Amino acid sequence: MTSLSSASGNLIPQSGLSSMLKEQAALLTELDRRRRTNLLSGYKPYSKQIQFHEAGATYRERLFMAGNQLGKTLAGAAEASMHLTGQYPEWWTGHRFDKPVVMIAGSESYELTRDGVQRLLVGPPMSEEEWGTGYIPKAVIVATTRRSGVSGALDSVTVRHVSGGSSTLLLKAYEQGRGKWQANTVDYIWFDEEPPEDVYFEGITRTNATRGLIAVTFTPLKGMSTVVARFIMPGEDPGALQRSVITMTIDDAEHYSDEERKRIIDSYPAHEREARTKGVPSLGSGRIFPIAEESIRIDAFDIPKHWVQIGGLDFGWDHPFGAVGCAWDREADVFYVTKAYREREATPIIHAAALKPWGTWLPWSWPHDGLQHDKGSGEQLAAQYRAQGLTLLPERATFDDGTNGVEAGLSDMLQRMQTGRWKVFSTCSEWFDEFRLYHRKDGKVVKERDDLISASRYALMMKRFAKVKADAAAWKFTDRKVV
Repeated sequence: MTSLSSASGNLIPQSGLSSMLKEQAALLTELDRRRRTNLLSGYKPYSKQIQFHEAGATYRERLFMAGNQLGKTLAGAAEASMHLTGQYPEWWTGHRFDKPVVMIAGSESYELTRDGVQRLLVGPPMSEEEWGTGYIPKAVIVATTRRSGVSGALDSVTVRHVSGGSSTLLLKAYEQGRGKWQANTVDYIWFDEEPPEDVYFEGITRTNATRGLIAVTFTPLKGMSTVVARFIMPGEDPGALQRSVITMTIDDAEHYSDEERKRIIDSYPAHEREARTKGVPSLGSGRIFPIAEESIRIDAFDIPKHWVQIGGLDFGWDHPFGAVGCAWDREADVFYVTKAYREREATPIIHAAALKPWGTWLPWSWPHDGLQHDKGSGEQLAAQYRAQGLTLLPERATFDDGTNGVEAGLSDMLQRMQTGRWKVFSTCSEWFDEFRLYHRKDGKVVKERDDLISASRYALMMKRFAKVKADAAAWKFTDRKVV
C-alpha cells in the first residue's frame, strides 16, 4: 500500500490520504457554495459606485450614468439587495431602511428585466436550482412567483428582512406603459436602463406617500432626453435640490487595464464612443467643445517655479459655487487647469476655508455678480471673500480691452483646445463632468452645470494678472490696481 509522509514525519496510508483529499474537496465545494449564495457579503464597490450609494443618504432621486460594462447595474443590484434584506456592510454610508420595503425594479422589456435585473438579484433565469446565486442571498429568499408568457421571468420575490418581516420585490418592464408601474405605495424604485418620461413620473408618484427613493442606472444612448435633462439641466426647477447625478467613465473602472480600455474604446463606432465609454449623452452639433477628452487630459505634475498661476471663481448658492486653480506656461502659451472645487449651498466662510490651502498668495479672478450686495448684510459679495482671506483681484474679469463677452471667452478656450494650448489635470474629475455636457440649445449656451467651466474662463480672461508663487510676497493690491 502506498503511503505519504505527513508534516510530523508519520506515514499516511493511501486510504487516509484519499479521505483527506475528499474532505478538502468537500470543504472547498462548501466554501464556493457559500460564496455563490451570498454574493452581497463580498461586494467591494469602486469609488464611483460608492459615490452613487452615498448620495442616497441626501438625495431622493439619483442617476448613475455610465458607459457599458462599467458596473452601474451591478451597483444598482447590490444596493437594492441591501434595502430588501436590511443587510448593510460596515462601510455603508448611504440610506438605510430599518424595516421591510416594497420595491419595484425593471428595465425596457420583460426579457431585459429577466436577463439583467433579475439575473443579478436572483440568479440565472433559466436555471431554478441556481436561484439564490444573485445579490439577494439564497438563505433569505422566502418565495417567488413567475410571470406568465415570459420563460424564466419572475413577477415577484419575497425576501426576509433582518427586522423579522419580509420585503417584496416587484419586477416590471417599461414596454407595457406607466399603468403597469402602478402600485399602492412603494419605498424604492430601481430603473435599470433609461425609462420613458411617463414611466419615470409614475415611479415618482408611487413613492410620494413614503418619500421613497428613486435610483436610475443607464448608459445615455438616447441623447439629451427628458429624463437625462431632468438631472443634468434642470433649469429653475426647485426639485433639482433632491436630485444627484454620478457619472462613471471607463477610466473609473478599476477592473480594466490600460490595454483593455483602449481595445474597448476602439471597438465602438465613433458616434457612440463617448456614450458607451464615458456615459455622455449625445449632444450632436450643440456641443460647445467638440474635442476629444483625451486631447486635453494630462496627468498631474508639479508646477515649475517660473510658471505663473491664477484662480477663477464662479459664485453660486442654488447652483454650485465653482473654483479652479490654473497655471500658465507663458513661453509655450499653454494654459493648465490644475485644481477644481465645486460645492452648493455653502457660505463664503466654507468656500474660503476650502480654497486657502491652495495658497493665500494666489490671485483670484471673479465675475460681475461679485459686485452684487448681499440682501442680508448689504456687503458686496466679492468683499465677503476678501474678508475671509482670499486675494481677489480688484476688478471683475475682463479681457485686455475691457470687454467680457461669454462667446469670446469660449472661442478662446476652444481655439486653445484645438491647438494643444489648453490642458486639464486628470485629477479634476468634476471639471470633465461639465466639459462632457456643456452644450447649446437653439443656439444659446445652456447655463447649467457650467460652474467650473465658467471659473476657468474667468481665469483665462485675467491671465495677465497671474503670478509666480515665489514672487507672491513681492506684490500687493491697492484699491484699484496690482502693484
